[in-house]
Amino acid sequence: MVTLNPESSRDSLETPPPRLDRTDFIDRLRQIVGERGLLEGDEVSSRYPGYFMEKVESRLMVRPASTDEVSEVLRLCNEQDQSVVTQGGMSGWVRATQTEADDLILSMERMNGIEELDTVNRTVVVQAGVVLQSLQESLEEQGLIFPLDLGGRGSCQVGGNAATNAGGIRVIRYGMMRSLVLGLEAVMADGTVISSMNKMLKNNSGYDIKQLFLGSEGTLGVITRLVLRLFEQPSSENAAMVALRDFDSVARFLRFMDSRLGGKLSAFEVLDASFYGINTGPGRERPPIEGDYPFYVITEALGFDSTIDDPQFERVLMAALEEGIIADAVVPKSQTERHAIWQLRENLEHVVSDLQPFQAFDVSMPVGDMESYMQAVTARFKASWPDGKLCFLGHVGDGNLHIAVGCGSNAAGARREVEHCVYEPLASIGGSISAEHGIGLEKKDFLSLSRTREELELMQLLKRCMDPRGILNPGKVFDLTR
Repeated sequence: MVTLNPESSRDSLETPPPRLDRTDFIDRLRQIVGERGLLEGDEVSSRYPGYFMEKVESRLMVRPASTDEVSEVLRLCNEQDQSVVTQGGMSGWVRATQTEADDLILSMERMNGIEELDTVNRTVVVQAGVVLQSLQESLEEQGLIFPLDLGGRGSCQVGGNAATNAGGIRVIRYGMMRSLVLGLEAVMADGTVISSMNKMLKNNSGYDIKQLFLGSEGTLGVITRLVLRLFEQPSSENAAMVALRDFDSVARFLRFMDSRLGGKLSAFEVLDASFYGINTGPGRERPPIEGDYPFYVITEALGFDSTIDDPQFERVLMAALEEGIIADAVVPKSQTERHAIWQLRENLEHVVSDLQPFQAFDVSMPVGDMESYMQAVTARFKASWPDGKLCFLGHVGDGNLHIAVGCGSNAAGARREVEHCVYEPLASIGGSISAEHGIGLEKKDFLSLSRTREELELMQLLKRCMDPRGILNPGKVFDLTR
């Protein structure tokens, strides 16, 4: 039964089952998922060697192989007041899958099947544990794409992409994960299976149930299966690295490309001089553009006729150069050269090593407010750490900035002071503390900067209704108030 009573408490079951000791509880889990589906002790801890983002203290993991097993596991955990943290590819940046010693890890890795590909309606039904890159590669021979794309494609799972409403580099063309999920199946805290496996683009029959789970970071239910929207595979791909003299030119260039390419613009990634300089330093990536500029843009257009698209792309770039919008441009002529340009954006190794102690931020705002926001953050940061380093980059075409910071200090309170520098200027411009990474533990103390009191109260009401015992990913996104 689905409990939808905001007054529900942890004692809401009429006749609570007897409490199991730890040994009996683990035996019950083993009966549900089998020997292969249960890991304990070192079998769990050895999976996270040197993992720098999230503390994983739990030593108990279940790896269900079906929705029924997920349902039975959650039903048992709900009865026993056992906290559950669902883990996918562990590629997040906000500690949304961090565990404490008493948590049970629910891994989706065994639920990795591609169940049904419909080339007529251009949909695919997948289990939540499918790795994004594996899905992308499986569609190539069908001439179709699942357009979500991000740096963690080789490890992230589509269920986690949905649970965090992932974005990536092609949001400007295809939208975020919310736009790409037609339907889903999820298991609620009490084991109830909610099947909303809609396969239609248009379905206005009441509330859109799937939206409750998309972006909820595993706090309202466990996503087990999805219906994903597919698109035709483009046959032409054009990209360029462009240098610009100021941020006003960045904004002008975005509109210029979008208006001149006839809907083909698919990526618009900005790197500031600091990020570009770190990645093109001695012994690192080769700089495609010589000279010093405050901003660089990687822009991409996808189309379906290279005989038309290739010359059009070059004409548009030339026009931007002639009108003084851009200062310089390099157009790769091979897949190798194109990969080298994108590697400049996606390689974070040098930034992480050079900026210490490393902190990463993911914020969004109207494009028109970006320049003043970057100036405000830089001024506040440099006032406290004159020798500190920070870089701006991101999917500026959709209003998303990423910020990499190394203040150079491990003093108590330094990390939190950096967070104040980054987040507080967002309040006055209506920006968001999280564009695509979610909230998890990392950002929950600042959530009120982007959400009103009434919104937060509604979120808490939903949590109490759908997970009255509070077993799902407890403490993430916000703390429940009583």
